[in-house]
Amino acid sequence: MISCVKCKTSLPDEANFCSHCGFPVGSLKICRSCTECGANLSAIDRFCSQCGKPVRVVKSTDVNPFVNSKSNAANNDVPKMIAIEGGEFLMGGAASNCVVNLTSFFLSETPVTQRQYFHITGQNPSKLQGEDKPVEMVNWCEAVIFCNILSARKNLTPCYSIGTITDLRAFDSTSPVWKRISCNFLANGFRLPTEAEWEFAARGGKNCDPFSFAGNSDIDKVAWYGENSNINSHTVGTKAPNSLGLFDMCGNVTEWCWDYFENDFPTKSQLNPHGPQIGNMHVKRGGSWLDDAPQCTVFYRSASAPAGKSSSLGFRICQTNLNDPNLKR
Repeated sequence: MISCVKCKTSLPDEANFCSHCGFPVGSLKICRSCTECGANLSAIDRFCSQCGKPVRVVKSTDVNPFVNSKSNAANNDVPKMIAIEGGEFLMGGAASNCVVNLTSFFLSETPVTQRQYFHITGQNPSKLQGEDKPVEMVNWCEAVIFCNILSARKNLTPCYSIGTITDLRAFDSTSPVWKRISCNFLANGFRLPTEAEWEFAARGGKNCDPFSFAGNSDIDKVAWYGENSNINSHTVGTKAPNSLGLFDMCGNVTEWCWDYFENDFPTKSQLNPHGPQIGNMHVKRGGSWLDDAPQCTVFYRSASAPAGKSSSLGFRICQTNLNDPNLKR
């Protein structure tokens, strides 16, 4: 015998729906909660039975992916950095392309986790708690501050400064002083990836992986996104990596990049582009647990104000490879 999860009526094992209230049972068991009122919902609910709020439709066959498998990432207190050999690639989707050449760099294996953010800053602002989940509710300015603090901890030269100041914690994220921030790309410290570095790495670098998503053409194999996330973030490294060993480049949380956002890429080929000189919004890449598949591709672009925060927005860190002989100093 089984019991209806809604009204607790006893039912035969072969039942698919409750004979008393009609709620799905058996293979259609609870797999999520209403984000508005917290009521239990089944995989096929279109509207919450308690408050009537529309909910995302999830196929019953998608229930198993809601359970986190074991992480294959390092998940240390400090992000593990992966060496990315530079090269040339065609950046952007079909509507807008740009030939870009990049020198070599390092990129963190996963988005910065809550464990790592707390280890460096002593804080965990995340809404969706879990020490090996991506940190979120971090704005662009706070991601930059994290990079400088980590650089100082590792006795490296911070990349970011406002004037001569590298300890940026005193500046409120809404202050216009952030317009004066500069990045020393020849410093050996940590920084946010440029938009070009992010896309090159997501595409597999010089491997030029022929996938719309980072590591596979089947998004369910490489990403936690709106159709399989159970409306939540997940432990990093539980989906397959791309060919460079980078996890969660698509899905889980969208990631901040250094660049100011502009609608179109330059028409001429670029070497190590850093984006526009000025702007009001910073680039986000990769899609999240909240997004649909088209928003999780390696070429989809979006942007937010530097003070913007979201439970679906995090970041990963980067370092210039100063040993690359092609790097212009």
